[in-house]
Amino acid sequence: MATYLLLSTLTDEGRKTLKARPERLQEVNKEIEAMGGRVVSQYAVLGLYDFVNVVEAPSNEVIARISVELGSRGTVQITTLPAMSVETFVNAIKGGR
Repeated sequence: MATYLLLSTLTDEGRKTLKARPERLQEVNKEIEAMGGRVVSQYAVLGLYDFVNVVEAPSNEVIARISVELGSRGTVQITTLPAMSVETFVNAIKGGR
């Protein structure tokens, strides 16, 4: 499974939804699983983003579907970044040794 970071910013509608139904966060995590991904960890943050989610998915296509589906609802804007462990990165720059 590949690892992705989903950086999320709530829209006005998303903030209203979350205030009225904070349990919605766990519901979305279940929806991500139903679409083939898995939330590994999740953080509420201050600054440019409202949430940072570490998600595993089997492919770019699956994470793209998840990002588009969640974003199409109008409650959140998502930036999706593929991620790799530092060990994998170091091996890659060493030529896979």
